[in-house]
Amino acid sequence: LFSFIKLSVYVSAVAMILFAIVNVTLLKLLSFVSPGLMRKIHLKMGEKSTMTQNPKFRYEDWGPTFFSLRFIKTVLSVNWCSLGLEAFEGHAAPDTALFTLDGQKTSIHRFLKGIVNVFYMIIIIMCIIKLTFKQLVKDFSDVADFLVVYLAEAHATDAWAFANNVDISVHKNLEERLAAARTLVKEDPLCPVVVDEMTNITASKYGALPERLYVVQSGKVIYQGGIGPWGYNPEEVRKVLEKTN
Repeated sequence: LFSFIKLSVYVSAVAMILFAIVNVTLLKLLSFVSPGLMRKIHLKMGEKSTMTQNPKFRYEDWGPTFFSLRFIKTVLSVNWCSLGLEAFEGHAAPDTALFTLDGQKTSIHRFLKGIVNVFYMIIIIMCIIKLTFKQLVKDFSDVADFLVVYLAEAHATDAWAFANNVDISVHKNLEERLAAARTLVKEDPLCPVVVDEMTNITASKYGALPERLYVVQSGKVIYQGGIGPWGYNPEEVRKVLEKTN
């Protein structure tokens, strides 16, 4: 059964890469025929990822970046990382090494305590989504332990970058990743923030790039959210916690 699940991970990664390439190609072709229609469709896709809900970004800040080589490289690297996925619903939550913001080594299992544990995998500061997550923390902090794991930067300024975004380069060492995570803490996530290793082991084993939500109970994954941004849905976590409570 586990071999079948792992096979599905590989198939899903290939499908995601092909889907992204086909989508970008069709949109690019449509831009030559009907730029207005292409923009309308692209904005509709942006709604599903809450991109259009972020007041920081205009379409001109993020839309054109999807037609860049850097976007394709990001799709390839994200899906390559996801091949190490070991976290599945109904199975034990894998343990991975993490660092606290003061550089002390820790791990996910050290945070497995209480009735329910929620792991929020985040890679980039997105205010609209963050507010939704913070509301979850406020509503369920009495029955759940929340943890933010800061991963590699999805939209680094020297990689696939959006205009008007945070100025964070690709992390070259742990110190740079810790510094970027401290920027996240300024947004007051209302729960502990830890940092993935430079090997991106947590991102890989949890298939969490660029972001993903997990609910872990008694060491077992009882909810695995979809891969963000399109699969990121805090309301699904709310339903799980309400049912558990």
